[in-house]
Amino acid sequence: MKKNDEERLQKYLAALGLGSRRELEEWITAGRIQVNGRVATLGQKVSSMSRISVDGQSLRSPSARAAEPFPKVLLYYKPEGEICTLDDPEGRKTVFQALPRLRGKRWVMVGRLDLNTMGVLLFTTHGELANRLMHPKYEIEREYAVRVRGHVTNSMLTRLRTGVELEDGMAHFDTVTAAGGEGTNQWFHVTLKGGKNREVRRLWESQEGIQVSRLTRVRFGNILLPREMHRGRWDYLSKLQVQKLADLVKLEL
Repeated sequence: MKKNDEERLQKYLAALGLGSRRELEEWITAGRIQVNGRVATLGQKVSSMSRISVDGQSLRSPSARAAEPFPKVLLYYKPEGEICTLDDPEGRKTVFQALPRLRGKRWVMVGRLDLNTMGVLLFTTHGELANRLMHPKYEIEREYAVRVRGHVTNSMLTRLRTGVELEDGMAHFDTVTAAGGEGTNQWFHVTLKGGKNREVRRLWESQEGIQVSRLTRVRFGNILLPREMHRGRWDYLSKLQVQKLADLVKLEL
């Protein structure tokens, strides 16, 4: 590997599936990673001659990267009542408990859904793919099916499309489409590219008298929730689907 082929340590480790770049930057700051026998620093670059270890365990050199298998990505149909974390001190069921086990790698979650939201949740063994899919720069579109209670007016829909001031800044839906229901119990499909915490719920409930009673993410980027899939089940994406996901974020696999 020539000098101009060197890459930042956290980017390389993310590509190995050890975690997202943000997580790995925290590991580096905590002194958990060594390069050539010395504690690594943020922004440090590695080459084919670098010896890397994490918590004292040696990793393959960057020159072995070409032999990396094609990344795995799976779609999990998250049900209500599961929390998006690896471990929960309160003992609640987590999304990771339903996933297949891996040898020598770990599942990296692509974003998250709150406790009472169902639908598409992606996991991958490729940390850099996960990082890019979550990064605001790439503006990955999400689509949700929402059941709301209350009287929805045209002026509300206009505000939701043009922008609402939330406590952490302006937010809006890119599209809002009626999807059935009557009276004060209606369904809508909404799309947005933002990634604020509980953004869909907070946008709807910023409108007077409106409450979200059911929320399902039905699409993430170009990955749709299969009609035949049941809640709590998972399935691997095909190689073509994974490649198309990578294309969305301009990542070469």
